[in-house]
Amino acid sequence: MAGSTVRSLMKTSTTTTLARVAKLITEARSCSQQRTWENRRSSPLLLPAREFSCGSALWNASGRSSSLESEELLKKNLSKVLSPTTRQLSGEPEKAFTDDENLEVLDYPGAKTSFTHELKFIPESAAEPVPCYRLVNDFGQPLPWAHLPEMDVKLAREIYSHMVTLQTMDVIFYEAQRQGRFSFYMTTNGEEAINIATAAALSPQDVVFTQYREPGILMWRGFSLESFANQCFGNGDDLGKGRQMPVHYGSHEHKYFTISSPIATQLPQAVGAAYGLKMGNEDACAVAYFGDGASSEGDFHAAMNFASILETPILFICRNNGWAISTPTNDQFRSDGIVVKGRGYGIRSIRVDGMDTLALFSAVKEARKMAIEESRPVVIEALTYRVGHHSTSDDSSKYRNKVEIDHWKLVRDPVLRFKRWIEAQGWWDIDSEKKIRTEARAAVIAAMNKAGRKEKPHISVLFEDVYDSLPSHLKEQQAQLREVIARHPRDYPADVPTL
Repeated sequence: MAGSTVRSLMKTSTTTTLARVAKLITEARSCSQQRTWENRRSSPLLLPAREFSCGSALWNASGRSSSLESEELLKKNLSKVLSPTTRQLSGEPEKAFTDDENLEVLDYPGAKTSFTHELKFIPESAAEPVPCYRLVNDFGQPLPWAHLPEMDVKLAREIYSHMVTLQTMDVIFYEAQRQGRFSFYMTTNGEEAINIATAAALSPQDVVFTQYREPGILMWRGFSLESFANQCFGNGDDLGKGRQMPVHYGSHEHKYFTISSPIATQLPQAVGAAYGLKMGNEDACAVAYFGDGASSEGDFHAAMNFASILETPILFICRNNGWAISTPTNDQFRSDGIVVKGRGYGIRSIRVDGMDTLALFSAVKEARKMAIEESRPVVIEALTYRVGHHSTSDDSSKYRNKVEIDHWKLVRDPVLRFKRWIEAQGWWDIDSEKKIRTEARAAVIAAMNKAGRKEKPHISVLFEDVYDSLPSHLKEQQAQLREVIARHPRDYPADVPTL
């Protein structure tokens, strides 16, 4: 009653009307208290109603009001509405409203804000783009005044060796797919630093949710080359039992959740995992990797808001390589990349040169510390370039200029860039380079040949691991499948056991 009365009477601003406001509110207050007392007597479990809720923002700029204010508090609240002539003031006269709009602050339920008399819209973009954090130039030389992260010779050599091995695996597995040895493959060419540098900055206890272009995290954590090959061939030793597309890796041992083909589905899942880590007071965070195209999906926005509101320890690492298959970023969004989207959700964010190994290592290490110690999400936008095709089903020369691709491949290659830096430290030389290249190639070929000779999983595996005991409708489907294979044996792989 009081709220509606105030709204109707506040349409005018005369002293008489304002005085009536005070009188009517007092009367409404008395009636409301009487009704509240009667309700409480008839129903002991009924809590006192929140009085004058519609007008609380008008009277109390802090947004805090009790259900039963005292008369003194009521008068104090009304003093912000009534003109000076209707108030009894002690001391020096004061104004009902200040002329200094910088002192006028209102705490709305939806936002804390100040006021301005200017009709001014927020611009669609900042005058300057968000700067990109980097530590070394394209020649591997430290930038002036750059503070390089702590990295000893052992760690630096290990990072570079893994980058070379990942690069070598991509070349050989891509060629194997072209030879028809398995059906599909995706490379990480140009994105080796995002894989290995970020993995090196994380803890083995951190849980990882990736897309399909981060096998380097698994490699760093100890997933063997043979395990990679087993998955791509879908043989009997594949951890996924041959039921996933190639390059959709997963490993419970390495806290690496199995990759899903649909874009961005891993992001809300990662936030949920991070919330679980927070509830368990674990010294770990969740890490969600995704491409720029995933930021156009609804799951991305749901995950960002979920993480921000619940203050979960998670790193969102966006691999912004400029293309979502054949769709360029300027056809996806008009914002300044992904980094500004973090601020829109109240999440601390940074933009990093995704082809600078040292900058990535430094940024992820610091972001992980923030996420765990402060229990907060952090967005890292890694600007990189996808040198290779999106997949073996794609020909990027149809939508990208070859000169553009060659520039990024030859001038800004992250592997070469980091190599130049460790060479300058005296930690790498020609002999070391020949050795790692030779060993990596031999190891990848050996793993692939061994995996290719292994038998495929039994046909019955298709129906397992969902139900404790096989239901009748699946038994019927299994029988039908065997019947079809028996009638058309040439249409099914001979190396898949059916008996």
